[in-house]
Amino acid sequence: MSAFVWTAAGSLAAWLWLLLCQGFFWRTDVRLPDRREPRVWPSVGVVVPARDEAAVLPDSLPSLLAQDYPGRAEVFLVDDGSSDGTGRLALDLAERYGGLPLTVDSPGEPPAGWTGKLWAVRHGIALARAREPEYLLLTDADIAHAPDSLRRLVAAAGTGGFDAVSLMARLRVESLWERLVVPAFVYFFAQLYPFRRIGRKGTRTAAAAGGCVLLRADAAERARIPDAIRHAVIDDVALARAVKGGGGHIWLGLADRVDSVRPYPRLGDLWRMVSRSAYAQLRHNPLLLAGTVAGLVLVYLVPPVALVAGAFGGDPGAALLGGLAWLVMAGTYVPMLRYYRLSPWLAPLLPFTAFLYLLMTVDSAVQHYRGRGAAWKGRTYARPDAVPDEG
Repeated sequence: MSAFVWTAAGSLAAWLWLLLCQGFFWRTDVRLPDRREPRVWPSVGVVVPARDEAAVLPDSLPSLLAQDYPGRAEVFLVDDGSSDGTGRLALDLAERYGGLPLTVDSPGEPPAGWTGKLWAVRHGIALARAREPEYLLLTDADIAHAPDSLRRLVAAAGTGGFDAVSLMARLRVESLWERLVVPAFVYFFAQLYPFRRIGRKGTRTAAAAGGCVLLRADAAERARIPDAIRHAVIDDVALARAVKGGGGHIWLGLADRVDSVRPYPRLGDLWRMVSRSAYAQLRHNPLLLAGTVAGLVLVYLVPPVALVAGAFGGDPGAALLGGLAWLVMAGTYVPMLRYYRLSPWLAPLLPFTAFLYLLMTVDSAVQHYRGRGAAWKGRTYARPDAVPDEG
């Protein structure tokens, strides 16, 4: 057999392994587990870090203030040096819509060794702890919650004995590029961190979705959240590892009615979202980068190339193996497209999307070695220890 056939066979073998042995990552039925409502509802402090979020707050903050929660709950929005009036707008929205009590405060610029968001989270947790809550809900400023979101999270945490319950918010998929890139973002995340393994005790797999994390206050204190992860650019995964590493029981699943309202209408918007942290995910390691690129090529790009080249080059073996690998790939992607209410006919385009992610990852490494690092909202985290370079 030719080397091309062997390569196509390797790609098919990789897909069969992913299909059967990677925690059934492609399934989208990991939702909030069974729950019983407690007799006495615990108190909750809701912490919202916000930096230049005036564009999305009118679509997100009222839903948080309107939570139908039977216990005591209070929202702490931390204005992280915004220049667009985020803090003032939050107070105006609270006055207009009412609901849960809202406190708006600002921590000032983060000190060396802290990422801006985690410095804001630290300040918000300190404000919340003054009320001695039993739970902390860490949620981003672009996340809109259904009215029963908080009570469902608290009931699930109490029923399952979880120290952290996190929901992967449903991202927006309105523009062409959002439809091509966003479902794949969640699909790749689940492939790296299979949700079923995260929820099992005794496994090393740990991850969370930073947009919506309900955390027991005592578990946060034991894990020294957020001080223990103050340098992390990918803070949600770092948080989950800290909690699980300290013996905590965590859970992550897909959301039903927790949605991100942040738009990414252009490819450049999505490119910046991915590339800002892609190389940090690889621990700024060139060998891991090379392995990732090779893996993406073998798993996602070889199947369509083998099918087309084999069909037109007179190599039926390569065409058959490439076609089968592409079919398995597309089949595992269909459930995620259905979750996002998109046509399953987008599934065969996954190799193209994977190629975009490959380029984004390489670009992330290039920016790192040019000294630009992970940039987000006017701050740059140029080194693995993520010390802010500019405000």
